[in-house]
Amino acid sequence: MTTTQPATRPENPRFSSGPCTKPLGYTLDKLADAPLGRSHRAAVGKSKLLEAIETTRDVLGIPADYKIGIVPGSDTGAVEMAMWSMLGQRPVEMLAWESFGAGWVTDVVKQLKIDAVTKIADYGQIVDFDTVNFDNDVVFTWNGTTSGSRVPNGDKIPAGRDGLTICDATSAAFAMDLPWDKLDVTTFSWQKVLGGEAAHGMIILSPVAVERLETYTPAWPLPKIFRMTKGGKLIDGIFKGATINTPSMLAVEDYLVALDWAKSQGGLKGLIARADANTAEVEKFVEAHDWIAFLSDKPEERSNTSVCVKFTDERIKDGAAFAKAVAKRLENEGVALDMGAYRDAPAGLRIWCGGTVEASDVAALMPWIDWAFNAEIEAQ
Repeated sequence: MTTTQPATRPENPRFSSGPCTKPLGYTLDKLADAPLGRSHRAAVGKSKLLEAIETTRDVLGIPADYKIGIVPGSDTGAVEMAMWSMLGQRPVEMLAWESFGAGWVTDVVKQLKIDAVTKIADYGQIVDFDTVNFDNDVVFTWNGTTSGSRVPNGDKIPAGRDGLTICDATSAAFAMDLPWDKLDVTTFSWQKVLGGEAAHGMIILSPVAVERLETYTPAWPLPKIFRMTKGGKLIDGIFKGATINTPSMLAVEDYLVALDWAKSQGGLKGLIARADANTAEVEKFVEAHDWIAFLSDKPEERSNTSVCVKFTDERIKDGAAFAKAVAKRLENEGVALDMGAYRDAPAGLRIWCGGTVEASDVAALMPWIDWAFNAEIEAQ
């Protein structure tokens, strides 16, 4: 039983799952080139926005014929834009295995009032893709940010499908190898894996998704911030830096700095390796202690970004109160900030292991979890 505080502390205690920590060495002076006080529609603004789009394409390996747009409302805005603009043309299947996926189900069924087939898996699991009809439009999260469960690969998504795949990949992009040929609409935000600033979302459209936009008009009215077509044609400027509303050029500069850092780490492969190395530190700890377990019990479906663990010791009297107390104790010691489980998720801890986190900090955190656990057991 470890009741003595560990000697080593994480140098960076920020393990929040969003907004996520900045990479090592980040300073505000890196934003000095931001065109503040200038119009985003001026040449300098458009140039920065187009650079953000094309560097995203380069780092993620997005096909040249896919459209990439910067949109308002973070990942939420991007997902809503896709659903409101494209669903309703054919049957819909909604897949959910955590709170954000459940939110998309609510919006489609209760707001758009689409009679969708809904498939729900418990926290720690994912929906069985063998049961999904991909001739329907299918909406799902790639990585469950609040459950720590992810789609292992795109093998179960057929190439010859008739429906669209609409994928919320906000905590997967830049940490997982997304199969672009299996994804028609993909969304994410800057605030996750690259530790960018909030409020801006990214939407990535395959040629098939563009065709849907240009040939289908939904029955419901679309707010201006959701409109991607005019006169039956894609508003191509959105995907070249002419954003629908005014973006923060300071946040854009921050994203460009993050993309440059990503390239310095070896691009996507390097970022995946960093996330995997961080997660491996948690795996070693879980394997060595019988009172803690992953929320996701299948290694191939286990997230390498939002790593969710639960306490399994029979001595724990109130699981939710215990987990909160452990998280609070770690925060009070300044070794782990914002690491409690999401409010709708099962009790436990959520350790962000995306690429901006250092493996040495994850390794230093593990003995502190051991200490906090034993301290709370004694305090019961």
